[in-house]
Amino acid sequence: MNPAVLSNLSYGMYVIGTEYDGHPNACVATSVVQVSSSSPEKVLVTLTKDTHSCAAIRKNGMFTISVLSTDTPASVIGALGLVSGRHTDKLKNIRHKVLIEGVPVVKENTCCWFLCKVIGSLDVGQEIIFAAEIIAGSDAAIGTPMTYAYYCSEMHGLSPVGSPTYIPPQSTFDKSSGESFVCSVCGYVYSDPNFSFEELRDNWTCPVCKMPKKAFVRRT
Repeated sequence: MNPAVLSNLSYGMYVIGTEYDGHPNACVATSVVQVSSSSPEKVLVTLTKDTHSCAAIRKNGMFTISVLSTDTPASVIGALGLVSGRHTDKLKNIRHKVLIEGVPVVKENTCCWFLCKVIGSLDVGQEIIFAAEIIAGSDAAIGTPMTYAYYCSEMHGLSPVGSPTYIPPQSTFDKSSGESFVCSVCGYVYSDPNFSFEELRDNWTCPVCKMPKKAFVRRT
């Protein structure tokens, strides 16, 4: 089977807020599913097992879900989804609030948020599926929720290596040099056939994670 076919499954774009040893953290997830409409409502959230956010949820049993809108800047997604929070304050430049439970809610163009308490989990290999009940959240939603398809097609975004939706990018090449140029942070491949990578202005940044031009490396 071609793994790319899995992109036809429906995914969203969500920020999962966590807390570890008194420090709020957040990551981006695509797999959040409502599984019950009876009170309290329940959801399933899938995270890669070796991530800092997964460890935080397993330790504390609490997390938030902030639903991203189509107005969310790519820089926010890059800051929260493409680097680890183990040694980085990912929320430093992101508008957010910390609930009394210690977990953060992102306020950067989000549609709504939910506070969740874990009621069970399932180890499925590289990922952990958390079952949780919603104990608080927004009274109303604003904006249009961002889907993973929108993130890929309109924002040209990629999933980081190891995420449940990661698919190795197809090789694309710069016509002028015969080499591809890849962002060393998020894996975005520069592939504009009309402009070589060298011709880009010095202050050009990665359209996904906003890293500078110097973060790109040649890949033959």
